[in-house]
Order: sequence, then structure tokens, then C-alpha cells
Amino acid sequence: MDERTRSCLLQNRSALEQDIKTSYIMDHLISEEVLSLEDEQKVKAQFTQKERAALLINLILQKDNCAVISFYNALVNEGYKELAALLQDGLPFVSNSPNKTSIDGPTAYVQTILCEGGVPQRPVVFVDRPELVLTIRNVLYKLENYPGWITIYGMAGCGKSVLAAESLRNHKVITTCFPGGVHWVAVGKQDRAGILVKLQNLCSRLNQESNTYPSPPLNIEEARDRLRFLMARKYPRSLLVLDDVWDSWVLKCFDVQCRVLITSRDKSIADVVTGNNFSVSVQSGLTNDKGLEVLARFVNLEVSSLPEEAHSIVQECKGSPLVVSLIGALLREFPKRWKYYLSQLQNKQFKRIRKSSSYDYEALDEAMAGSIEVLDDYKEYYKDLSILRKDVKVPSKVLSILWALETEEVEDILQVFVNKSLLFCDRNGKSFHYYLHDLQLDFLTEQYRNQLPDLHAKMVQQYHKIYKGQFPSPSDEDCMYWYSFLPNHMAKANMDKELYSLMFSVDWIKAKTELMGPAQLINDFVEYRHILDKENSTVRENFQEFLSLKGHLLVQKPFPDIVQLGLCQPDSSEVYRQAKLQAVERAKKGAVYLDWMNKKTLQNLSRLVVRPHSDAVFHACFSHDGLKIASCGADKTLQVFKSETGEKLLEILGHDDEVLCCAFSPDDKFIATCSSDTKVKVWNLLTGELYHTYHEHSEQINYCCFSRSPNRILLATCSNDTYLKTWDLKGTNCRNTLFGHTDYVNHCRFSPDDQYLASCSNDGTVKLWDTSSANQWKSFDVREQFQKPDAADYDDEEVEMLLKCCTWSSDGTQIMAAAKNVIFVFDVLTGDIIIELITNSSYTIQSCDVSLTSPLLAVALSHNSVELWNLDLRKRVADCSGHLSWVHCVQFSSDGSTLLSSSDDQTVRLWNTNNVHSASAVSLFRDMDAVFHEDEVFVLVSDKKKCLQLINGKTGDVMCQSEVQNSRIHCCCLNHQVNLAAIGCGDGILKGGMKSAKFILQSIGWKRQRFQQSLLVAVGLENGTLKVLELPSGKLHKTLTGHMACVQQCQFTSEGMMLISCSDDSTIRVWNWRTEECKVLTGHTEQVKSFKLLKEPQLLSWSFDGTVKVWDYNSGKLLKNYSCHMGAAVLSCDASPNGSRIASASADKSAKILSLNSTIPLHSLTGHNACVRSCKFTWDNDCLATGDDNGEIRIWRVHDGSLLHICSEESEIKDSKHGGWVTDLHFSPDSKTLVSIGGYIKWWDMKTGESLQTFYTNGTNLKSIYVSSDFKTYVTIDSIGILYILKMIN
Repeated sequence: MDERTRSCLLQNRSALEQDIKTSYIMDHLISEEVLSLEDEQKVKAQFTQKERAALLINLILQKDNCAVISFYNALVNEGYKELAALLQDGLPFVSNSPNKTSIDGPTAYVQTILCEGGVPQRPVVFVDRPELVLTIRNVLYKLENYPGWITIYGMAGCGKSVLAAESLRNHKVITTCFPGGVHWVAVGKQDRAGILVKLQNLCSRLNQESNTYPSPPLNIEEARDRLRFLMARKYPRSLLVLDDVWDSWVLKCFDVQCRVLITSRDKSIADVVTGNNFSVSVQSGLTNDKGLEVLARFVNLEVSSLPEEAHSIVQECKGSPLVVSLIGALLREFPKRWKYYLSQLQNKQFKRIRKSSSYDYEALDEAMAGSIEVLDDYKEYYKDLSILRKDVKVPSKVLSILWALETEEVEDILQVFVNKSLLFCDRNGKSFHYYLHDLQLDFLTEQYRNQLPDLHAKMVQQYHKIYKGQFPSPSDEDCMYWYSFLPNHMAKANMDKELYSLMFSVDWIKAKTELMGPAQLINDFVEYRHILDKENSTVRENFQEFLSLKGHLLVQKPFPDIVQLGLCQPDSSEVYRQAKLQAVERAKKGAVYLDWMNKKTLQNLSRLVVRPHSDAVFHACFSHDGLKIASCGADKTLQVFKSETGEKLLEILGHDDEVLCCAFSPDDKFIATCSSDTKVKVWNLLTGELYHTYHEHSEQINYCCFSRSPNRILLATCSNDTYLKTWDLKGTNCRNTLFGHTDYVNHCRFSPDDQYLASCSNDGTVKLWDTSSANQWKSFDVREQFQKPDAADYDDEEVEMLLKCCTWSSDGTQIMAAAKNVIFVFDVLTGDIIIELITNSSYTIQSCDVSLTSPLLAVALSHNSVELWNLDLRKRVADCSGHLSWVHCVQFSSDGSTLLSSSDDQTVRLWNTNNVHSASAVSLFRDMDAVFHEDEVFVLVSDKKKCLQLINGKTGDVMCQSEVQNSRIHCCCLNHQVNLAAIGCGDGILKGGMKSAKFILQSIGWKRQRFQQSLLVAVGLENGTLKVLELPSGKLHKTLTGHMACVQQCQFTSEGMMLISCSDDSTIRVWNWRTEECKVLTGHTEQVKSFKLLKEPQLLSWSFDGTVKVWDYNSGKLLKNYSCHMGAAVLSCDASPNGSRIASASADKSAKILSLNSTIPLHSLTGHNACVRSCKFTWDNDCLATGDDNGEIRIWRVHDGSLLHICSEESEIKDSKHGGWVTDLHFSPDSKTLVSIGGYIKWWDMKTGESLQTFYTNGTNLKSIYVSSDFKTYVTIDSIGILYILKMIN
């Protein structure tokens, strides 16, 4: 502090101590950052006013020149002008503080200029908004050389005045642009008399210490002339600030060709004046962090110490600086009223939120009402905006419909609101979209609460007048609004019947999902459940279930036929009823629709299917309240969505590599993610903002989890660097590092009481750690279990890669760990293995979790399914099939009623565990045969229990079922005269008869008289065995051995006396199954996957050796040998109906058309870009269809090999155009329609090559399809073992 300044302050100390009141003075000093809050508390602690003043002056004497300047300005602003005059001669010219000397900051000179010009001080609690301040300053520089007008406009309470004053606190701005000074006039709402007073006061202030004008002006004209003279002669290049101007005529009173800065709610306020005109919009409010900072400063707390209500208050304030400050000032006086003021905000009780000392209105509602009062003829239009939704931008066409006006008229009206900062406008291309600030909308809804139902009804009625029972098309500007908010308007208008009619309509479901996807529709059914259930709760459940289970299909392109999807619903469903009606009507016009005849036998635990990612989903988890799900995956994103509807809440792209795991904190305030990029990140769940980044692991982090108690939150992580680490969210560094594992650590979980942390590793051990000391408590070595004599199949290399996951029992007494296909259950105290649960040896366990409320254990497997095990019964009780690829994660909800799973197929599925049934643990293999007999269908199929089932295709009921075979059934066949059947096994033996078959005929009402003679089947087993079995007696007729490897296909000849089989042993065998005589057809050098019977006694076979052969199966003679694919595997063959041509399809990406008269190919069909896996001739012999592994189907002319069509060249959002390999093809008898299978089933128009229909199966990778001779019935099985018997609707 300058010596002269210090001496002046000391000389006048007694006068200052005698008169000043410190409380208001300190508010100014704190806002200027001269005093700290601690200084304020010290001063307040003094007993008398004089002692407080003395201590304040002592504190100022200890500070710099800027402190004295601020003290001087505070005296002026608080009415102590006489005391301020005592210090005037001692004021320093330049501040000595290094932080205050920059010409870009508020120097002492600037502070003096602004104080003398009446510019308001910073608010007691001030939070900087640098971007807006910089924008205003840049515009101020435009007035450096010429007079002009600058308008800062925005809604009430957005901080216009504070920003205007702050932009002037800059040495460079003042000295460069306004060396003549700054003159601030607070205008407000005034009549002409009030404006005259304002002009008189301004002229008086400018005329001080001069006798030029001894008396005040008598009218506005005289005042304006006097102001023009003073501004031009005495204060050239000064800035006149007109704060809070409401009416444009006011500006004419101050139009004296000088530099003017205006703050107003009206954007167009300065349109009436001439000269340079600039404007700055103040639309953005305070961020969440800034709002919390304001509250913290008001109540003298750290942000981290604010109560939970603070976050909610800032959210309710919608970023408004005014409202945050009002609440902060109130809490400063009443620090225990957090909940009270939060409830007032939530209930829109604006009258209870009273004024602060710096604002002109008694309450917030008065400020908003004042803005609306000036609308005059437009008030009614503005009232109608009270039915809009928050944060929704409405196209002008919607309001044009509401007001029955031309769009141009509507835009003119809305522009009036925009100009007065009562509405905001975004330009979207050629259209305009309008929205209200949340506070404005809250005020309107509260103001017109009783009229809202009528206003909503008006909106619905106007909509119906325009659209007349139809729905907007996607090209309509307003379509998104109606699809989003029409149900809301109906609900708010109490128009229940209209809402039922809309929501219970397949047409509405189609229109909305095609445009917006299913999540919002599911949310509508949840939101309006209380209304819809009054009409029919079952129907509401029908529609909600349909969207929940089929919604993942409704987000792909091209958009699926929703009528066909509806036909897959149960027959009792309202969705099915409406879909069936539409399908019948469309079928009359030639459309193709399929009814799923046996769908009633399908048992499904699925509750919701969501596709939140564009790549594999590695992990998903429930929030602790069960309302949200988080998922992460290979697309490097974290997604958070509602667990009931799948509606997206948050998306974060925050890592540089795949995100491997995510976890909610126990209070659901934070969510942690870990990644292959070696980083752990913690995010604020409310805002999506990054809270912490931890980067102490050196390799990819495989798993992260939080402790379970919200009282002591710890985060644990494990990594390929062999370490586990624990983290305290309050710190920035690792709390403890846990050493002990010697290989990748794959998984970790806290015990239910958080006392221990379990981990498992590729080193073959499960370790338990004490979370307090970070010391190892116990270790269990799983490798010992695989080194037992009965575990000899596992070599040392496999033992090195063992433990994938671990989990605790609900009481913490047991720990479960998964190695390969085994789950070991350890007693925590003794370390003994209590149970070993063994799943299918062909698959590995990826994840496991235990329900907290039941003895259920969920297991995720690499073969696309989830198994549920009962730990008490020690057996598998359900198979949750539905995923189409590896399942990476399973987790129960906290109440155990729901299980989620995530997969490589990009989906997260939710399953109802309360509906577990043992039948769901049985699924079918894709090895089957079907016979169409008159109007009936018989399906012979093997299941995953190694049993054979005969199924009635009309009902889907199992007619009979065999006992378990000693090897997996790999193929089976029925005689097409419905009197013979056969099964083939993988042991090379062919068997006849079914020993001790289980009959369930009586339970399903099947009459044995239906069979005129016994029904025989043949099965081929994986071990090479063939069996011939009799149905329904269960008699085993023959066991045929000879094949040395898996039997790939078996088939009876037409008279039923001969049975033909082919095998991976490269041979074909022709059996007289009654005598067991056998002819072996040798010639192929690699496995023979299939064959086809031609005109008796010819047989067509093909092999991986690249050859196609024609045999006389009676004599065993080779008739033709075609080596047409240069050794590339032949994957499929077909013969033309007239027997003159053969087609072959190969892995060499080509197909050949062959003649029975020559071994030289007639035509080579090229153009496919992948293996050609299927081929089929039309019944008229003219065309050939080929399908490849890219999902492409090509149609060729047989006579010249030319290309006719490529079926549906549009790219679908799948792995290929057909969702997978095209594995089978069939033509209709008239050769006009083609059916193909791949990832799903498609029907094609042969004339155009366009798709007629797509049937989406629950699983994928269909292997074959059986088609009736009339092309009306279809039978296939998908990859998850679901049987489909489809009937074309006539």
C-alpha cells in the first residue's frame, strides 16, 4: 500500500470507526475478493459496532492499494459519500497488486471510473462467466471509433446486468473505447414522467461542479438536448448504459448520438433507433458446478460439504443465476431450510421465493408476470404454450395446427415472444423450432393450472381435424412432435378413450417405432399404465411385452414388417388379433404372411431385449435401486438406460479402447468404468461428467466393482498386470495394491459385509483379501482339481488359463469360482469344495452370479446361452436361450426377480427368474426330418438330452420321446409314406427301433389308431452308429455299425427297404436294414456331408474333396465323377426336376451347372464374393438360385448361365444381407416364389428379385428348411433350439 494512501486512512480512522456499519461494506469487499470469508467471521465476532469497524480497518491496512479502492467504492455505494470524500485525496493511481495490474483487468483507475459512473458492484456472491463476458467485450470494441447501440438481451434473471457491469471491469476496454467514462442508468418499467426523472438525475450527475445548467430540465425534449450537449462536450467517447429497458420509446429519449449499452428482455428493443446496432444474446445459464459454487459461497461451505438437496435445487433452478442467487441468499439467512426451498421450487411456489436486495421484484413470479403483461393481444397465444413439454423444441407447424393459422402468421406471433425473451428459437434447416425456458414453462403451468386439461384437449382436437384418423408421415415437419407427445396431450386432457384407441393400435406401434424405435413406446405404456389398465390391463401387457421382446428388431434397417412380428405373439394376444386381421386382408392382395403354428409350446423367460451398442457388450449391471442398467463394450462407450423400458438415459464415449467393465457405486451417484486402455474412470451418474481418472495399472483392467455399503465406498480393480488395487473416491491415488497373483487377474468381488475381497486369476487360484489391511487371508488352488486322475483330459497348458469369474453366496459363507465348464463351490472358512457343478464340456463359463433372495446361480456360457442352476438341488433348472453369440456377463437384480445378460450379439437381455420352469432347460438340435402327410406335419428331431422326439406339427405337442442315447444324435429321418423312420449316430452305428420309449400320447390325447402301421425312424449318431426304431412301440429293430466317424445324413429309399447313410469317414453306405447287408460306396477322399436320391436307383453325393459323384446305389457302381471345383469343398448340390441337369455350389465362390451326359461343366457361375453354400433349381427347370456366405442370393438362367437377379441388394444391418450364410433354398411349384434361410427366413419374388417377407426367428444360423409340396407349410429349427412350423396365411 502506498505510504500516502496509508497515511490518509490512518488520519481518518476515528471518523470511519465511529460511523460505518461493517456488514454491507464487507459484502462488497468479499465480492471484490479483498476480504476472505474467514476475515468476515473475525469481524463479526467482535461485540460492538466500533470494534467491528476498527478490526475491518486494520485488515484493510494489511492489504494493498486495491483494498483501499474497493473500500472507497463500497463507502460510495452504501451511502457514506462524506466518509468516502475524506479518502479521495489519498486514493492511489495504480494498484500495486500483481493480480490487479494487468491492463486486461479492473485496475484502480477503472474501479474509480465505474464507481463514479454508478456501475453496480459485483454481487456479494459472484461466479464468473468468462465466455459471455468476452463476447460482450468484443462487441464493445466496435464502439471504439463510432457511436452506436449494443443490446444485451435475455429472459428475466439470466444475469444480463451483472454481465454488462463485469464486461466493463477491464482497463483496456475503458481506456481504449470509453476514456470519457461510463454512466449507468437503471431504467426499468417507467412512464414518461419516470423517464424524465431519470434524465434529470443523469444530467445533474454529469453537470456536477459546473454552473452551465443551474436548474433541471422541465421536459424530455429539453433533457435530451441537455444530455446531448453534456455527452458531446464534457464527456466525449463515454458510454451510457441503460439497464433493464422495457419499451423502445425510452431509447428515443436517450438518442443523443453517443455510445449506448442496453440490457433488455426484448431483442428488437433497439430497432427504433438509427446508427450502428449490435446485439448479444444471453441464453445459457449457469452450469451445474457453477450453481453449486454459488450456493456454497452463500452458505460459507465447501461444495463437497453441501447437502444432497443442493444438487436438486440447482437442477430445479434450471441454470438461472437469479433463482440460484435468490435461494442462496435465503439459505444464508435460514441455513436449515434446504428441503423447504427445494419443495417450493418443485411445487412451483414462486411467491415463497422472495426478493434479494438487488432485484426489482418482490418475488420471482412477479418478474415473469411483468414480462407477459406487455404482450397485450398476444397473451392468449402465449397461454397456449403452457401445454408444451420441457426441453422440447416445437416446429412452427404444430402451433399452426393448434391456432388454425397459416405458418407465416404463426411465425410472426412467435417472433414477438422471441424478441421479448419469452421464447427461444432454433433454426433447423428451412424450419423454425421454438422452446420455453424451464422457469417460464413452470410459471405458465402454475399460472394456468386449472385450464390445462382444456388446452391439451384443444391440441388433440386440432390434430384430429388435420390428420383425420391418419398418422403424420416421416416427411412432415411436425411428425416427431406428434409421435412423441400426442399420448401425453390425450392423458393430460383426460381423453382416456382416445388414448386407448391410440396406444392399443398396431398401426400406431408401427408408425412410431419406425420413426423413433421402441424404447419411448415402452416408456409410454409404463407412464400411462394407470390410465390404460382401466380399459384392459391384459391388452396393455400384450403390447408392452411385444415391444420389450421384439424391440431390438424394430431398430434395424430395413424396418421389419410389424404385422409379421405380431403374428409371432400368442394367439390370445391383442397384438396377434390385430396382426392376423391385417395379414388376412393383405394376403387377399397377394402379400405373404406366416402363422407360427407351434408357438404356444415356446417357453420364454425373456422380459426385455435392448440393443444399446454397435459392437459386443462385455458387461452390464443393475443400479442398486434396480431402475437403471449400465452397459459397456467394444464400441468404447458406456450406456445407461432404464431397466423397465430400455430408454437411453446417458451415453459416454470416454475411453481410448474397449470398455471391459462398469459398476454403480452403492449410493448410485457414480459409475466406474475400466478399459483395455489401462485406465479406470469414475463418472457422475447425474451429469455424465468425469469425476476421477485413475491410471496406475500398467496393462488392461479386466474388472471393477464397488463395495456394497454406502457408508464406506471403495472401488476395487484387477488387471493383466497381476495386481488388484483399491481406491477411495475421495482421493486421487490408489489406496492399496494387492500383490500375490502370478498371472492375469480376471475378476474380483467384495463379500456381502465388505470385509473381504475375492479375486481369481489365470494362475489357477482364488484369493481372499482383508479389505482393511490389504493382506491375503486365504487362497484356494483350483488347478489341483484338474490334476486328479479323473481329470486327465486337461493338459498343463489348459490349466494355465483357468479362472474366469468368482462370486459370493448371499450369506458370505461360500465362494464360487468358474474354471472351463466347472463351477467350484468352496466353504470360505475351511477351503473345502462343497459342490462341483459341471456344464457341457464343449463350452466355457464366462461369468456367474448368485441371487441374493433364492438359491439360483446364473451361468453365462460361450455357446450363446445362460443357464440357471438351483444350488440347493445341485441341478440345472432353466436354459435362457435367445442370445446369438457368446454371453459375457450375467447379474441378478438386488431383489432376485430379474437377471440380465450381455453378449457379443450387441444386446442386453432381461429374464424373469420368478418364472423358471424345468422345461426351459430342454432345447432341440437342428438335425431333423419332416413329413407332410395330407393336412398334417410330423417332425422328427433330436434334443440336447440326446433324446429323439416325434412332434405333431399342428399342435407342437410331443407325441413320443426316446430314452437318452449313448451318443449325440446327428441326423434322423422319417419315411415319406409315414410308415418308416430312421436315426443315425456319431459312433458309426445305424439303429432301428426305440428301446423303452417314453409315451406321452395319452396326456396329449393322441390316438394310436392314427397309425395304420408302425412308424419307423432312423437315427445317425455322432459316434458313427445308425439305429432303426419303431414308433410308437419303442422297439429297437436294428443297430447298424460300420461307419468309423459321425453319421452326417441318413435317408430311407422310397419303398422303405433300403437305408442310405453318409459319414465323415468319406464313405456312403447302402443298408438293407432288415438283413443288415451293406454296400459301401467308396471314392470320396474327404467327409461326405450329404447326398440326394435321384431317379431310382441313382444317388448324387458331394464331398469336401471337391468332387460330385453319381452312383447306382443298388449295384454300388460309380456312374459319373465330376472334379469341377479344383479340390475346393463342395457344399451343396441339386438336380433339376427333369433329371437332365445337376448344380454344385462350392467354397471356391462359384457354382457349376453339370449335365448327366458329360463330366465337363456346362456353365460356370461366378460373381459371388464368398463361399456358395446352397443351390436350387426351379420346378420348371429354367432357373437356378445360389446363396453365399455373405447372404447374397443370385438367380441364373440354366440354358446359358446368365445372371437374372441379385435378390435384394440393399444392405441390412446384420453381419450380412441375410443375417448369415444362405444355407437352404426352395421354390414354389409355379417357380414364382423362392424361400431362403440364413440368419432368418425370407421369401422372394422371382420376377423382380425383391423381398416379399422376412420371418425373424429367435435364434439364428438356420441349417435347413422343409417345405410342403403346396408351398404353404415350412419347418425349421434355429441355433438356440426353437422349432418353427409356419403356415402361409391364405
